Amino acid sequence: MTEPLLFEKRDDGVAIVSTNDDPLNRMTLDYVDRLGEVVDEIAADDSIRAFVITADGTTNFSVGMNLKQLPEGMKRAGSVDAFFDQRLDLISRIETMGKPSIATLFGYCLGGGLELPLGCTFRLAAEEGAKIGLPEMDLGSTPAWGGSARLAKLIGRTKALDMILRAKTLSGPEALELGVVSEVWPLAELKDRAIALAAELARQPRLAVKGVLDALHDSEHRTVEELLAGERAAVHLTNGTADAREGMMAFLEKRDPVFNQE
Repeated sequence: MTEPLLFEKRDDGVAIVSTNDDPLNRMTLDYVDRLGEVVDEIAADDSIRAFVITADGTTNFSVGMNLKQLPEGMKRAGSVDAFFDQRLDLISRIETMGKPSIATLFGYCLGGGLELPLGCTFRLAAEEGAKIGLPEMDLGSTPAWGGSARLAKLIGRTKALDMILRAKTLSGPEALELGVVSEVWPLAELKDRAIALAAELARQPRLAVKGVLDALHDSEHRTVEELLAGERAAVHLTNGTADAREGMMAFLEKRDPVFNQE
């Protein structure tokens, strides 16, 4: 039986998670179950400091859930709500892990194929061929994996409604213009760029990265006072650490710091 996803742990603090269902890369029931296990493994492993969520091949990131499996999924979970709660919890765990995550968007990135990346720290899109959207309206339904909420937070209510109600798909450059993604690259370079970004983030001081990610989580809906409290918590988290000492010594010695040696 084919593994639903591929998991690679590199020596540079980066892990790569790839959907293994080329060319459609559907988010099957087995894929979601295995992704949950892998996310827990990444969260528990201090040697993994950043990770990339991508897909095998270069045709599509993901066409979303295999809709034919919906009845079986609800049966396994016990109810409609339990089924969707499993997916909401999974994306939330990625979002709040305290480790940077980078998603690559290429080809079809539809439904869950956009909702999963919306829970990642950064999204990079292909310059050509990407079709990014939440097309559930065309199926007589609505996003169910947190897509409407996260998209509205990311680009604003009006733009999110325009995408969702009209079942619009965006190209990579259009997604960059709206703020859905942070970078656009030629498809041939996209995965390498995502891995390079993850490696760059993995070289940053681990606890400081976690502190900033925690401090700014859901920043759009928190007061300045709450954000300042989060910032102070990050300061206390990093105060006196080996990385803080290394950063100060590197500054005084006029050299590049080397973090995460403890």
